[in-house]
Amino acid sequence: MAELDERAWADAIGMYERRYTYAKVTGRDHADWALDVDRLMRGNTPDVRGWRVNDPLAGEFERLDDPYYPFALRPDAARTDAWKYHLDEIPRSSAKRFLVALSTLWLNVEDTPEFEERREDLERRAEVILSRFPEGSSRFYANTGSESARLDYYKRISGCDPISVHDWDLGLFLVSDTEVGMVWSFHAW
Repeated sequence: MAELDERAWADAIGMYERRYTYAKVTGRDHADWALDVDRLMRGNTPDVRGWRVNDPLAGEFERLDDPYYPFALRPDAARTDAWKYHLDEIPRSSAKRFLVALSTLWLNVEDTPEFEERREDLERRAEVILSRFPEGSSRFYANTGSESARLDYYKRISGCDPISVHDWDLGLFLVSDTEVGMVWSFHAW
């Protein structure tokens, strides 16, 4: 695996350029990581290290009235537990596969042409993203339902608990002691 640096990070999140996908990281300021997610959902949040972010709506008109667009459900101090109800913790191995699935055109590995030819590169990029979140001290949360921890993310994902204005969004929060990140993809039908 490539050493984690700005160049490796930019290459890794580059796999989300073809999708309506947010990929960004901010610092932890709160004991409850969900409160830091609020900053990630804002359209103008730079990476805490100054590294590249993937924000497909940067500068778009939808954000003029609502800097959180397309997110409809955001955590606040009074209801972080209710907000976390939409998420389930998944193991690191599942997070790696989910990061790959989130880069696919239809959020479906099984329907991705030539996936096997690209798999090694996509998995390498997912490992770079995960390397920013140290093994043993990081946690991962998906909105793919109560069976999230047991899903094979290389199979069709059949459900989600949306937190956006869209009917279908899939995403992952990555949480360490010092940073919180998100990779969140949307189908805007």
